[in-house]
Amino acid sequence: MSAARGAQPLPSGTAHIDALILALGGLRQRTSQIDRWGAHLADVLVGGGRLLAAGNGGSAAQAQHLTAELVGRYRDERLPLSAIALHAETSTTTAICNDYGADAVFARQVLAHGRAGDVLVLLSTSGRSSNVLRAAEAAAQIGVCTWALTGPGPNPLSRAVEETVCVDAPSTATVQELHLVALHLLCAAIDVRLGVAPPDGACSPGLTADRRQGGTSDWVGINRPERRRADRAREVSA
Repeated sequence: MSAARGAQPLPSGTAHIDALILALGGLRQRTSQIDRWGAHLADVLVGGGRLLAAGNGGSAAQAQHLTAELVGRYRDERLPLSAIALHAETSTTTAICNDYGADAVFARQVLAHGRAGDVLVLLSTSGRSSNVLRAAEAAAQIGVCTWALTGPGPNPLSRAVEETVCVDAPSTATVQELHLVALHLLCAAIDVRLGVAPPDGACSPGLTADRRQGGTSDWVGINRPERRRADRAREVSA
């Protein structure tokens, strides 16, 4: 089949690798921002807060990848952290789509699960997905912090959230690949902040081998009971 008239060349082989290397150089300049995100998110989560994540298609898969690393673990053993991928509960997503339309599928869940001070991470290679933009608007209404990973910026999503990491690459595949790197950097920054992993990747002096393989780390989310009490109080007063 001949290529579509006017279509951009599809990077393949070494061209794909070269595009990835070029884009990584740009992401390298944003590592301090991602480290700052990780430190802030660690403080939110250990204080009883929650991460919400959303995207469409491949970005949905990456949103769920992020939440899995937090509820499970990234590398080193620690307590689970509260994180929800908003596309992953099929009964809820299909009910919302049926009753309110696809544009509301994430926004309604943000209003349901989000609390002031929580963090919403939105992923969109185009930065133009309407349901993701609606989610950012809903988060702003209730005081949820909003970050985004997008393709080239500026774009509507980068303007709708508080902070963005834009990947300057023409290929959607390259943008998605860089988003995965950014998510792993974020996970590492969280664990460094929590003290379960040292910055250089070496073994922490106080982290024994059996704890790394499945024990429980020393830190605890001391404010989780307070959050639950606050949620119950809010429900009673509503």
